[in-house]
Amino acid sequence: MRRHPVAQMVIVGAIASAIGIALALVIDWFPADAAEQAGPIDTLYDVLMIVSVPVFVLVATVTLFAAWRFRMRPGQEKQDGPPIHGNTRLEVVWTAIPAILLVSLCSYAYAVLHDIEEKKADPLVVHVTGQQFAWSYRYPQAGGRAINTTALVLPKDRPVLFKVHAEDVIHDFWVPAFRVKIDAVPGITTEVRATPTKLGRFPVVCAELCGLGHAVMRSTVRVVTPAAYDRWVAGQTAGTAPAAGGETGGEGGASADAAAGREVFTTNCGSCHTLADAGTSGTVGPDLTTALRGQDEATIREDVVDPDKRVAEGYQPGVMPGNFAETLSAEQIDGLVAYLASVAR
Repeated sequence: MRRHPVAQMVIVGAIASAIGIALALVIDWFPADAAEQAGPIDTLYDVLMIVSVPVFVLVATVTLFAAWRFRMRPGQEKQDGPPIHGNTRLEVVWTAIPAILLVSLCSYAYAVLHDIEEKKADPLVVHVTGQQFAWSYRYPQAGGRAINTTALVLPKDRPVLFKVHAEDVIHDFWVPAFRVKIDAVPGITTEVRATPTKLGRFPVVCAELCGLGHAVMRSTVRVVTPAAYDRWVAGQTAGTAPAAGGETGGEGGASADAAAGREVFTTNCGSCHTLADAGTSGTVGPDLTTALRGQDEATIREDVVDPDKRVAEGYQPGVMPGNFAETLSAEQIDGLVAYLASVAR
């Protein structure tokens, strides 16, 4: 083996590559997939890892072997190595192989990108708007006014076309569970497609540093059954969101408003605020379980529509969205205020 250093490096490299590839495939790098596009993207990532690990091992092995085998010995401090001439054939090989490898991987990646961006029939169009430091959504409706909301609700197994906009600076609309992301650029409408395949709630994240409140620019996408989605749209169109049990009824108009308002709060505010009555545990804003005590409806309404006018001690202005008057209907705001006022008593 000492007479054949190349054999040594091949054996060591093969063992290290096998271990590295096994670890790369065993580790769960991503959250659970929840969209049709996630499978091909995960496979692409696995292929890149399988190819990249041996390349890394090859470079590291040759570098370490050369540093050990050809290191300077005592007494050689002033010696210079013999002049050598490059091996043209070897240089052609180590240039051609990486070039072929890169072209192949780029071609495969392009094929995956082409497949996941393929247009599907009857897509649900959702306009996504990024604004320091919140996401809002608009659902165009045939023959009626668009639904404007801070809640992203999608039906399972229906293709979705996101049209992404920015009001101020560059943001990045990213749903990790869908494996898709796209920049939100002021003055430009960008597009990305996804087809949700699993029911549940999944984070929406801004993946572009956009200012002081970047870390809290988060939202949630709720994937529901087609029937539940139709009920949600009907509730939004009527100006009230269905409560958790599917109905907003109760004794009297005030209780009905409060029941609808609880759902509005859970969907739009629960990710940032803790409120025991609603079962939410957000930590971005004040704990409303205690902060609401003694507040009247007028004060609560002002805090909802103009949050920077009165900022709680220890918190900074500009973090809570200031466009609820635009993204929520008047009926939804009334219900939200009624609900929070009932909790404040």
